[in-house]
Parts: sequence; C-alpha cells; structure tokens
Amino acid sequence: MWFRNLKIFRLTPHWADRAETIGETLKSHAFASSDDLSATALGWVAPRENDDRLAVPVQGQYLLALRLEKKLLPATVVNQETKARALLMEAEQGYKPGRKQIKDLKQTVTDELMPRAFRIARDIHVWADPINRWLVVDAASSGQAEEVLSALGKALYPYPVEPLQLSHSVAGLMTNWMIAGTAPDGFTLEPESQWQSTSDSAAVIRYTRHELSQDAITRHVQAGYQCTRLALTWQDRIGFVLTDTADCKRVNALDILQDRSNAQAAATPEEKLDGDFVLMTAELNQLLVALTEALGANLNTTATQ
Repeated sequence: MWFRNLKIFRLTPHWADRAETIGETLKSHAFASSDDLSATALGWVAPRENDDRLAVPVQGQYLLALRLEKKLLPATVVNQETKARALLMEAEQGYKPGRKQIKDLKQTVTDELMPRAFRIARDIHVWADPINRWLVVDAASSGQAEEVLSALGKALYPYPVEPLQLSHSVAGLMTNWMIAGTAPDGFTLEPESQWQSTSDSAAVIRYTRHELSQDAITRHVQAGYQCTRLALTWQDRIGFVLTDTADCKRVNALDILQDRSNAQAAATPEEKLDGDFVLMTAELNQLLVALTEALGANLNTTATQ
C-alpha cells in the first residue's frame, strides 16, 4: 500500500517513547456505528483485514486507521416532506405555520428519516514513526486530517502531535525555485504548477503538462502571483505535488519502486503487505527528511505540552 496524500506532523518525544502502547490505548476509542439519530460517527478500526490490532507494528513503524461514517439524507427529501407536513398543519390550524414551527417541523422530519439514511464509511490511514518522530496522515483534505488529530487528542494524553515548524513560506520557496529554474538537490521540477494572486482577487492560474518559460514566470511574479502548487520528482523514485501548506498530493511511487515492490518474494499476502509497508515508510522517510530540509523545517523543535 502507498499513501496518496501526506499531511505531515511530528510525533512528540513523549509518545515516541510509548508507541508500543498506542494500540491498547486506542481500544477505548474504537469505532462504533452511529445510532439511529446520529448523523456521523468516528473511531479507530483495524487497518488490515484478519488482524484486529488497532495499531499494526512493522519493523518499528505503526499503521493506524480512523473510520469516519456519515449518513446521507438528501436535503430535497427533507424539504419535500417538511413542505407536505406544513400544508397539513396549515389546513388543521387555519393559517400558515410560522418560522419557528417550520424549523421545528424540519427537525422532526430529519429525526424521523435519519434511521433510514444511507451510511457511507471512509477509513483514513495514519503512519506513525516513533523512531524518526513522523506522524503522517493519508488525507485529501485538511478537515479529514483535523478529524484524525482530534481523535488522537481524545485517545492519547498528553497530546501526541505537534505541527511541522517551518522557517520559510512554502509558496515563496516554490516561487524562487521556479524563478531559478531548478529545485533543491535531489528534486526535479515537473511541468505542472498553480499560481495564485496575492491581491484581493486571489485569482488562480493552473498549468498541466506545460513547462513555463522564464519570461512567463517573470510576468507572473511581477503581476503579484506566487506558486502555490508545484509538481516535483524526488530521486526519480517518487512523484508528488507540493502545496503551499507543505502537503504532498498525488504521491506516486515511480517505476523503480514499483519494480522493487513487485519483486518481493512474499510467501503470504500478510508478508507482502508488511514488505510494501516497510518499503513505503523507508522511502517516504528519506523523502520527508529531504523535503523538510528544503523547506527549512526545524525538526528538533518541541512544542510545550
């Protein structure tokens, strides 16, 4: 398995030393499907089939998964039923229901229909590296990552995560790389970027499979634009899109890593999963070290708990 998105955080030294207890601690916050009236539910689940551990250790690395369950109740269904009941209420009482009556009626309809709503569940995987103190969330949005951090905060005390401390603006660095026409050592610029205006308009220009000329880059900078997304390749092994919030999107193991993964002579599917996880964490560990160095991160900073 490979994470497609990297939301990068730091594991505090306190919990790095107690990593082996995380799985047991999470049991009291395990996932339980929402009751009839709850619209959402979340909790920790086993990240692998046929393995009930909530934190799977593989050579000092840990894989976790947080399940988010939401019930889908279309607003059109609620509104239609509310309107129908409002008409009945009007006929019974002889006048149109007021704003508060409509609000209460809509809540009643929602409560009655919620048990019949469709349930959709999504698992968000988390990689915890107590050796190098990485905590990486495979989340496509900040909201999903915040759900994971909140769930960790409720389950683990003291709070086990601290933000990545950066000394430079990521957008400013990416803009400088584009101006210079070169990325930091080990990285290669790819022909995909996004530029956003720093003015109130916040206009956005996107380029896909289009290599910008130096004249075009200069015009963007002079017009007050900064590079907010940039496609990069690291060591010809991993491709990704770096954002201005230091997130890595669309992470892709390139051919050389795919060949190594496919060549693993695993006797069982479980061993293949372990091998893939070890390969992923080893490669991503090196990538994160190189990337955070390029971004000017202070990996020795520890937030006050």
